[in-house]
Amino acid sequence: MNYYSLNKKAANTTFADAVVRGLAPDKGLYFPESITPLDPSFFETIEDKSNTEIAFEAIKQFILPEIPEDVLKTIVEETLNFDFPVVEINEHISTLELFHGPTMAFKDVGARFMARCLGYFNKTNTNDVTVLVATSGDTGGAVANGFLGVNGVNVVILYPSGKVSDIQEKQLTTLGQNITALEVDGVFDDCQDMVKRAFMDKELTSKMQLTSANSINIARWLPQLFYFMFTYKQLKSKHKDIAFSVPSGNFGNICAGMVAQKLGLPVKHFIASNNANDTVVNYMISQTYNPKPSVQTISNAMDVGNPSNFIRIQELHNNDFDTLKSNLSSYSFSDEETKAALLEIYKEHNYIADPHGAVGYLGAKKYLENNDAHVVFLETAHPTKFLDVVEDVIEKTVPLPSQIKAVMDKEKVSIKASSYEDLKAFLLK
Repeated sequence: MNYYSLNKKAANTTFADAVVRGLAPDKGLYFPESITPLDPSFFETIEDKSNTEIAFEAIKQFILPEIPEDVLKTIVEETLNFDFPVVEINEHISTLELFHGPTMAFKDVGARFMARCLGYFNKTNTNDVTVLVATSGDTGGAVANGFLGVNGVNVVILYPSGKVSDIQEKQLTTLGQNITALEVDGVFDDCQDMVKRAFMDKELTSKMQLTSANSINIARWLPQLFYFMFTYKQLKSKHKDIAFSVPSGNFGNICAGMVAQKLGLPVKHFIASNNANDTVVNYMISQTYNPKPSVQTISNAMDVGNPSNFIRIQELHNNDFDTLKSNLSSYSFSDEETKAALLEIYKEHNYIADPHGAVGYLGAKKYLENNDAHVVFLETAHPTKFLDVVEDVIEKTVPLPSQIKAVMDKEKVSIKASSYEDLKAFLLK
């Protein structure tokens, strides 16, 4: 499988090169040359397959033979060594829990998969690779954990000071070893812009190999398609049309779900559930894409004003607005609505969600006002990662799971950065 740049100004390349580069030389996102649907029998018998069998069959066309089949199977097994349960909320809505991994966020899947792929490609490389990643919350911890101790890989995480939760900050600032956290005076978009600028800085790229572990990297992005298939496996026997409500920030997660759909997964519709950062919501109304500065909310992992992966979503729909609109709805919800949803889910359904899941729940309810389906919203992070919000709303103490307890008492170590020049100076040093 080769990959092309969505800017269409760079040569096509291999999976390995796309992973190591992160961005194409023309600064475009990489995209697979083709997506071949799986045989219908795969989905007819999906209930008989293990999660690792499902994931391997779904991902192999994008990777083989650059990673040998036996190695890829091992990577998949090591990535997916935790559960992905679907929990029924009511007759029409369920949630997919994606927080059972080591950092209790959905990004554990992509981070662990990418770390192992990059580790494989870097085995014979005598030069270190520096992974640059901007985070609005959960990406940083997942990437830090996934890449911890990977030989020949140094990780630099940029996060907006004061705009991630205390637990999220602990997860990305306390590991040490090959992980460094840069605390940026600004918002997530400032962090993301600094990362993109580094990739375009020839003085930097001539002296070091940079790659990204944000969802712009295909090895971070593509494996997220796994858990949409795991959901279908668990709900297939209900014989209902399934729609997915995905809390969306950089739009990598929902985009991966659309790749699963291209592979043949039966999905009736996708709902992009957004907080006050409503760039895509407005686009779906006006057909005019106007990115804007991000707004801080209680669902901070979605505080993205210019979602990088939306261009991939457009490509998946042949850059045709009407085709996209038939497959995607997008709604925006305020912090007040999110808090009300958190309380409703708890009071009426005895389920504790996190703020991102609550936004997904709201998107599911909105879609069901005029449509018939069983809607699954993605619970993308454990509620204890947002204790101050969740406990205040439901007025109940939420017990800390072991993954969270493990970092609570560790000392935060970060380096202050207020400009791109600070980042560049650190990297060159």
